[in-house]
Amino acid sequence: MSDLSATAEDDCSKEQVLKLPRVECLSSSTQLYRYQGFWYPLGILKTLISLQQNFKAKHTDIFLCASLKAGFTWLKALAFAIETRTRFDGDDSLATNPLLKKAPHDLIPFLEFDLPNNAKSRDPQLRLLATHLPYTSLPESIISLGCKIIYICREPKDNFVSYWNFFQRIMVNKMNSSSFDNEFRLFCEGKSIRGPYWDHVLEFWSASTEKPETVLFLKYEEVKENTLFWVRKMAEFIGKPFSEKEEIEKVPQRIVELCSFENLSNLEVNKKGKHLSIRSSVEIENSAFFRKGIIGDWKNHISAEMKEAMDQITEEKLLGSSLVFGSTT
Repeated sequence: MSDLSATAEDDCSKEQVLKLPRVECLSSSTQLYRYQGFWYPLGILKTLISLQQNFKAKHTDIFLCASLKAGFTWLKALAFAIETRTRFDGDDSLATNPLLKKAPHDLIPFLEFDLPNNAKSRDPQLRLLATHLPYTSLPESIISLGCKIIYICREPKDNFVSYWNFFQRIMVNKMNSSSFDNEFRLFCEGKSIRGPYWDHVLEFWSASTEKPETVLFLKYEEVKENTLFWVRKMAEFIGKPFSEKEEIEKVPQRIVELCSFENLSNLEVNKKGKHLSIRSSVEIENSAFFRKGIIGDWKNHISAEMKEAMDQITEEKLLGSSLVFGSTT
C-alpha cells in the first residue's frame, strides 16, 4: 500500500484514505494512518496535507519541534520567556510574563492544531510557532526560507512512559496493564502517534548536523543538567543573546527559575486550568502536561526484558548517526 499523495485537504477522500496503511493504538481508541513514513490520526493527517499546500512561513519565524512527550511544554516555556523577556510592562518584564497566568500551550500556537482554522489566533508580535510534525513533512516554506528550528528529544524509554501516562490521563476509557504491554510493542514497532519515534528524532538530528545555523538540537537530559547553559545557547541561536546588563541582573538565571518544573507545575493556571486547542473539542487539564519532569522514570514502569528490547532497537536505529540519547557528560 502506498502513502497518500499531497492533495488538498478537501481532496483527501475516503477512497484515498482507505489506501493508506493503518493501525489501531491506545487500546483501539485511535486509528492511525501512515503518511510520508509517519503515523497520524485522520484529523491531523488532513490538516497536515492542507498545511503542506497552503502554509506560508515568514523568514523570521522560529519553530519549536518535538515528537510527543519529549519535554515540549518545557521547551515552549523557555523559548517564550527568552523571546519575550523585554516585551511586557513594568521595570521587571519577567515578573509580569504571561507564563505566570497562562499555560505554555496557550501562548505558542500549534501549527497543526491552532492555525488552520483560525490564523488570528497567532500573536503578530510573536515569532514562535510549535509543531509535532516530523522534519520531512514540514511545509516547504519553513525549509526554503531557512526558518530557525529548535528541536528537543528525550531518551526513548522515558519518552514512551511519558507518552503512555499522558494518554492514560486524558482518555475517557482508561487503559489496563495489558494495554501497556501492547502499546509498548506498537511503540517499538514505530506505530505510535507521529512515530516511529527514532525516525522523528533522527530526521532533525541529521538536519542539525547539516545546517546547524538553522536547526538547534536539544536533548532533554542535557537541558535538565545544565539549563542555564542551554538558555544562553537558545538566546544566541534565535538572535537575541543576553546583554552584559542582563547578565549582571541575572536574567538568564531568572528565566531558568521561572520555567522550572517546580515553579510551572505549582502555578494556579497549571494546577487547575484547562487547555482547548482551536481545532479540538476536547479540553485537557493543564496538569496533565506536568507529571514528574524527571530523568529515568522508566525504571518504575518498564521490565528488564522491555528495557533490553528497546535498547536494542535504539542501538540499531542510531547506528552510524553519531547521535547518543541522554547526557554525554
